Amino acid sequence: MMLAAAQTHGFLSPTGVEIAFLLVGIATLGAAAITVTTRQLVHAALWLVVTLGGLAVEYLLLTAEFIAWVQVLIYVGSVVVLLLFGLMLTKAPIGRSPDANSGNRWVALAVAVAAATALVWVVVDAFRTTWIDLDGPAQGSTQVSGQILFRHWVLPFEALSVLLLAALVGAIVLSRKDAKDPDPEGKR
Repeated sequence: MMLAAAQTHGFLSPTGVEIAFLLVGIATLGAAAITVTTRQLVHAALWLVVTLGGLAVEYLLLTAEFIAWVQVLIYVGSVVVLLLFGLMLTKAPIGRSPDANSGNRWVALAVAVAAATALVWVVVDAFRTTWIDLDGPAQGSTQVSGQILFRHWVLPFEALSVLLLAALVGAIVLSRKDAKDPDPEGKR
């Protein structure tokens, strides 16, 4: 009976999960667009939280609970917090900064569209003949994710951790007071 119900479901009769996936995807895409178009850095970081949270919801809808929690813990919980601390510690301008606009928006847009087109083409070409084995363990399960991570992605995973550590150390070094000037504000 369950098999017959699955066979009658087609492309033009979406389920509730598919509709939710589409709506969350549209909201995530909107948040990503606001992230890259806003002129205030803190607002961009907060919209990045919304974008990454939307991706976590997408993973949950794909029944990849482990990947969704990793998304929340690592990206939303760590990377965005590190970004915000970096903004605060390096004395970056928090509000609008007129000197930060280089006037190359159209060039940047053209490069972004070209990069997105190339990425879509590579992904479609790479996964054109790939089929998901529904009889094996779930693709987003902890076992499968751990095997893939520690067999094929150990080096990039460790490189990312070193990069994040270097960013944190750099933010601390930049935020320290100059040793030659013990009282930079002139208050004695």
